[in-house]
Amino acid sequence: MKKYLIVNKKILPDVYEKVIEARNMINENRVKGISEAVKKVGISRSTYYKYKDFVFAPSEDSVGRMAIFGIMLSHKRGVLSAVLNSISDHNANILTINQNIPVNGQANVTLSLDISGIDTSLEEMIDFLKSIDGVLSVKLISIE
Repeated sequence: MKKYLIVNKKILPDVYEKVIEARNMINENRVKGISEAVKKVGISRSTYYKYKDFVFAPSEDSVGRMAIFGIMLSHKRGVLSAVLNSISDHNANILTINQNIPVNGQANVTLSLDISGIDTSLEEMIDFLKSIDGVLSVKLISIE
């Protein structure tokens, strides 16, 4: 199984970013070939070939667009509705809702959200959700 890391490029050698830049130049036909691309970005052909299949930049429109929350709710009327309305009020779009049946007066809800249009930070939204009467806990499970 392949393993991946998300790393801030500030701590990496600039060669990785140059490989991505060279590949983009080639893919966008801004250069005639690999030799011209690597020359323009200042790396060797061997460096390009060594890393070209292993270094990628996320596309601009896919970064930070989806978040998954795990929320524990009291089994009271209107709590889930208040959570959903709050999410909508913060300009996030609900993609999926999965609610388990209540056990001991509590129900687990998993929400996946499109957060590309969110008008606040995720931390602020989590704090606001926690302040809703009947919300027992809110956890950010994943962000993509």
